[in-house]
Amino acid sequence: MTGWLALSGGLILLDQLSKSYIQSLLRFGERINVLTIFDLTLLYNEGAAWSFLADSGGWQKWLFISIGILAAVVIIWLMKRHGHQKRFMLSLALILAGAVGNVIDRILHGHVIDFLLFYWRDWYYPAFNVADIAISCGAILLVLDEILRGFYAKSAK
Repeated sequence: MTGWLALSGGLILLDQLSKSYIQSLLRFGERINVLTIFDLTLLYNEGAAWSFLADSGGWQKWLFISIGILAAVVIIWLMKRHGHQKRFMLSLALILAGAVGNVIDRILHGHVIDFLLFYWRDWYYPAFNVADIAISCGAILLVLDEILRGFYAKSAK
């Protein structure tokens, strides 16, 4: 389990360092064009994914901090019980890193720092960060793990 927690810790560090760098490089709302479909920008998200509940007056900060801490506790508990399942552990380590990275932002800044912005012409995907990437990859891997575990369980019968 130590290795998986170290992976989470490394991703949390990468997330926080990347956010700190972007904050030192850009002012809020400023953008640097990197590719014709990608900019670095500094944005703040007081809500959850896709700014869900962002305009709710501040109470959502504590809700999302609580959910993130609860998720971290449950994930660590699951890691203790399922240490032999490598794919499952990797998915949990990724989700843990993302949850903790965004909780740190909410505690320190009152919002999550986002800076990766993809777009095509007038269509913009909501800005995101390294923690969001970790959560998304972990969630995809978790679903894949469940599908494969079910497939192999049926094959073994």
